[in-house]
Amino acid sequence: MTETIGRSQTRARAQDAALRQRARAVIPGGMYGHMSANALPPQYPQFYQRSLGSHVWDVDGNEYVDLMCSFGPMILGYKHPGVEAAAAAQHADGDTQAGPAACMVEAAELLVGRVAHADWAMFAKNGTDATTTCLTIARAATGRAKVLAAAGAYHGAAPWCTLRMDGVTPEDRANLIYYTFNDIASVRRAMDQAGGDAAAVIVSPFKHDAGFDEELVDPGFARELRALCDRAGAALIMDEVRTGFRLHDGGSWEPIGVAPDLSAWSKAIGNGYPVAAVLGSASYSEAASRIFVTGSFWFQAVPMAAAVATITAIREEGAVPAMQRTGTMLQDGIERQAAEAGVQISLTGPPAMPNLRFAGDDNLARAKTFCGTVAEHGVLVHPRHNWFLSAAHTDADIERALDATWQGFRAVRQQFGEG
Repeated sequence: MTETIGRSQTRARAQDAALRQRARAVIPGGMYGHMSANALPPQYPQFYQRSLGSHVWDVDGNEYVDLMCSFGPMILGYKHPGVEAAAAAQHADGDTQAGPAACMVEAAELLVGRVAHADWAMFAKNGTDATTTCLTIARAATGRAKVLAAAGAYHGAAPWCTLRMDGVTPEDRANLIYYTFNDIASVRRAMDQAGGDAAAVIVSPFKHDAGFDEELVDPGFARELRALCDRAGAALIMDEVRTGFRLHDGGSWEPIGVAPDLSAWSKAIGNGYPVAAVLGSASYSEAASRIFVTGSFWFQAVPMAAAVATITAIREEGAVPAMQRTGTMLQDGIERQAAEAGVQISLTGPPAMPNLRFAGDDNLARAKTFCGTVAEHGVLVHPRHNWFLSAAHTDADIERALDATWQGFRAVRQQFGEG
């Protein structure tokens, strides 16, 4: 899955500029959500023409190594042959139909067989669908209202969890109580505050709040959290939307022996096809059967077929160790470059999802200089969000990325000096 790619090119942006102008006339703000390039450095394109493997091309024909993987969905690379063949075969038979196709059952069977804590599966479209459905099931099962969530964590774009408060009412957050990730004492305090009305605790496999250092979970915290939920009769919900199948080819906490009751999945499970999943233990099956959640396109067959092919390929093609290897190569190179450039950084997170921050960079000026320069040299990373590795990234991609990051560190040093 390669094409001949030239490293040096003139980065014309006329088509992108014209599309931005047209978009501003018909789309609020010109673009919205996490795909908006409005707050990014000017070297970033907003609109893209095509993608293949670990590379994308913008509407002006500029080519990039993509270390954002469309913010996570592309775990095997763009246009993975096996996934595309499965999707095309199902599309030839049907997609949006009078009811679901057989591949929905196959996808559920595969997930239940792959993820240790799962006894059943339900499907939706987006991560927000999945996390919200988990909360609904927990409340139906327990008859309680309160949910404990880590302060600053992102669990979707619905009013109950969005990080921006415009259009959100106090009532939307009335049943949320916050704790601090990796601080079990804060969870106990939040549980006491719930006063016997805690339906669930929702947690991410590791802390990946945008704009902050990433923090891997303390296994002791995870085990205590599981025990605390058991004592309180509350569901433990794992938000796997961003992390699912990147850290482990089952559930992310399986290696430390901690199983949630419910988990929310999306992004990478369909390698870019729109599908999300809720997985749960048998004790929550009856409650899951009672709630009413649905969507006009939740039962589409093509994404289900893509999910089957994706989840199968993740294990058969060794995607997790591949991302671990190339991600480690990238992290090691970046740390060497920062030291050589005399620039202080904080590089955190697992190799498949690294996060880079600059010391004393509260306004992200250094990060934007760095990432803008990197984009100008043909590599896409983000100044505030964690990056993503895919199984399609090659050693040559990482070498090219490191060529670009070196230019980024030089630009930071030139503009801001040492530190």
